Parts: sequence; structure tokens; C-alpha cells
Amino acid sequence: MSVPQLPLALRYPPDQRLDSFIGAPEGALAQLRAAATAAGQDWIYLAGPAGSGKTHLALAACAAAEQAGRSAAYLPLQAAAGRMGDALEALEGRGLVALDGLDAIAGQRADEVALFEFHNRARAAGVTLLYTATLAPDALGLVLPDLRSRLAQCGRIVLAALDDAGRGAVLRARAARRGLALDEAAIDWLLTHAERDLAGLLALLERLDRESLAAKRRVTVPFLRKVLDLS
Repeated sequence: MSVPQLPLALRYPPDQRLDSFIGAPEGALAQLRAAATAAGQDWIYLAGPAGSGKTHLALAACAAAEQAGRSAAYLPLQAAAGRMGDALEALEGRGLVALDGLDAIAGQRADEVALFEFHNRARAAGVTLLYTATLAPDALGLVLPDLRSRLAQCGRIVLAALDDAGRGAVLRARAARRGLALDEAAIDWLLTHAERDLAGLLALLERLDRESLAAKRRVTVPFLRKVLDLS
């Protein structure tokens, strides 16, 4: 079974680049860029809780690889669970493969075996692998010891969930790239009244961008209350 290529805009959204990531551990972005752009670098296991930016970095690494002339592929493992063998077969021959969300296949022996075999083929072929998961390999609930051992040999980057200051910085940067006029008071209001997770906040920011453009208004607290229908 082949895995269809996502459109370029969906694979590598312009907001999701290494340079636009906020809150990375020291040296992490350089480590990811090196792995993405040059064969022979350490493979990377990226761990962190939901909302810490793992998908952002996985997509950003793919974009960096292709900008450097390497072919890349991004696979959300939740979409491939139960058919890992077929999904991974379609990714053979890429320079970089980002496998996002190991949690989705942990404990499913057939999927783990398929991933273990792909891991070994990739190593032999000089393919760079980037894994993401919420937990370290030993804590992930994998049933295949050999796979757990291979993953433990990858270079490790551990992300932390952003606090309010970090989420505010992401909102400011994302708004600036979009040319969206976002008052500081509006940012503070969003952080205390809207969804706490970063994905929800960014989805809301996209909505506000459309609404403010249509209304030709800055995003202020009164505008937020009106858009969200809050008194």
C-alpha cells in the first residue's frame, strides 16, 4: 500500500521552521539542522509532552532537508497504526524520514516489528531518522526489546511544555509573521480566557486573523469578546 504525498503546503507549513521555533533546549536546533541537512549525523529521538512542539520540529526538519537538496518524508504514526509495514515501505529511499508520534504504535507488536526492520534498513542505506514521542524509549510501553534498544541509541532531545510566557512569545511571533496587529492586552486575555494548549491557541489565532481582516480591525480585547461571543 502506498502512502500519498501530502501537498507541499501541508507537509511544510511556512510557520513551522527551525528558525521560528521558540523554547528549544540549547543546541537542539543546531543538532536538528545538522541531522536534516547532512547524511551521517546522529539520528534523533525527540521527546516531550503534548504541546511542546514535536510536530513543528519534525516538519521543520523535513523542510530544512529539502532546502538542502535531500528528499524528506513526514509520517504521523497515528495515521499508520495497524499498517506500518505498508506505510514505511512507501518511504524507502528518502534522505530523511520523520516518524511523528511513536506512542500510537507502542504495544502493537506487528507495527513495532515493521518499524524495527525499517530502522535497520534505513541505517544500512544511510537514511536519517527523526522520531518523536511523549516519553523516553524505556517508558513508552514498547513490547519489542530490540526496537527499544535501537531507539535508545539515537541522540536525545527533550522538550518541555511552554509556560504562559513561552505561549505568549509564540503568539507574538506567529502574529508578526502574518502581519496581524495583536495588542499585548489581547495576548494576556487569550492566555487567561482561551484554550490553554498551544495548538488550540494557534488555531484561534488563525481564526482571529481571518476575522480581523474581514472587519479591518486590530485584535483588541473588545474584538476578542465579540468574535468569541463573550460578554
